[in-house]
Amino acid sequence: MKPSRRHPIPFCIFVLALLFGCADKEVQPEDYSPEMAIQWNDRIMELAVEKDGLLTLNGVRTEAIAFTAAHNALNAIHPVYETYHFSGSLPDANPSAAVAQALYEVTAASFPDQQEQIRGWLGEVLDTIPEGAAREAGIQMGKEAAKALLEMRQADQWNGEAEYTWHPMAPGVYAEFNEHSGTPEGFVFGAGWARAEPFLLESPDQFRSPPPPDIASDAYTAAFNEVKSVGSESSDTRTKDQAHLAMWWKDFVENSHNRLARQLVAAEGLNLWETVRSMALLNMTVYDAYVNVFDNKFHYNHWRPYTAIRWAANDENPDTEPDEEWNNLHRHTYAFPSYPSAHGSASSAAMRVLSETLGTGDDYAFTMRTVQVDSAGPFSGKMTMDPPVRSFSSFTEAGLEAAMSRVYLGIHFRYDSEEGHRLGNAIGDYANDNFLRPLPR
Repeated sequence: MKPSRRHPIPFCIFVLALLFGCADKEVQPEDYSPEMAIQWNDRIMELAVEKDGLLTLNGVRTEAIAFTAAHNALNAIHPVYETYHFSGSLPDANPSAAVAQALYEVTAASFPDQQEQIRGWLGEVLDTIPEGAAREAGIQMGKEAAKALLEMRQADQWNGEAEYTWHPMAPGVYAEFNEHSGTPEGFVFGAGWARAEPFLLESPDQFRSPPPPDIASDAYTAAFNEVKSVGSESSDTRTKDQAHLAMWWKDFVENSHNRLARQLVAAEGLNLWETVRSMALLNMTVYDAYVNVFDNKFHYNHWRPYTAIRWAANDENPDTEPDEEWNNLHRHTYAFPSYPSAHGSASSAAMRVLSETLGTGDDYAFTMRTVQVDSAGPFSGKMTMDPPVRSFSSFTEAGLEAAMSRVYLGIHFRYDSEEGHRLGNAIGDYANDNFLRPLPR
């Protein structure tokens, strides 16, 4: 577990606590609805989509900081779970005011061009809380919790850049395909993500994946032939359902899994404490999964199926047949190395966290909804999914399907997806085992 860096109790919170003394009536978490948190989670994601199309870590980072700050504030008022690098106690503060203020402070810091709109969201909540000492204490607690995390994450390099050195064409080596990725010549995406500071992991490389199969191996040959067949634009081996799931899972993980979280916390009747904790741990874990998997990607620098299939005559494997006209299902490949699958890692990590924070365990039936996805690359325009839903009997099943969808899409080998799923499960388990855990009763 990452060593805790506890913050001292802010002086203003200490003074307020002395003024209030003991609460007349202890706060009861079950009395507090999660509706505000659910709505704010949705609004943050909408702002992120509008700002950069989720092509940066800003959206998931904002969700993580905002909801972790809100979590810290709530548990300083009424302790239910461990806090994250924060100490404080103010039992007479209004929990709703604390959550709203914490969410506001972080959201406003991340989206400074939307200050008026975000201030309006804060006003919607505060206007429902009677004026008085409890509301003021809640506001102050929210401010302090947000300030502590924003200062901690100030230099976390979420938007940093890193140099990438292109290597000569060789078997298994990532190669440029700007004509297929739709990116400028010499562009590679995500190298900076591999150097960002995680929330939960000790370092970006804490979970190092084993190497991908050797290009001359039987395992590689099998994976090559599989994606060449089922991932092809004109595949006659891919089923209709596999084609559907390949496209349906294209939504960004932070978007689809926060949407799922909003749906399930409402369905399960979680209170405000439980909901905020779930959203905090979910987004910190997804963020860390991206950081970790991109560290692995650039460590191994493994090529994509698009390159491998078209260049197979030169791969020194006599059992792979080239197809210089081959294309994948959505006629696009993302401009970064293949191994392991980022989508598989982040989706599986998210599902692992949801299975724990919802209190349901892994064996839980649910339906996910995704109405629209990119038809090809990020700027290709949207297509409507028919049907817009997929159903699962467990969180593990959903995480694995998300990972395997990339094989049927034609952008990953099976071993990319299987390792992404395994890696995501490991990261999710680490998050569940070490952070925001329930306090002893």
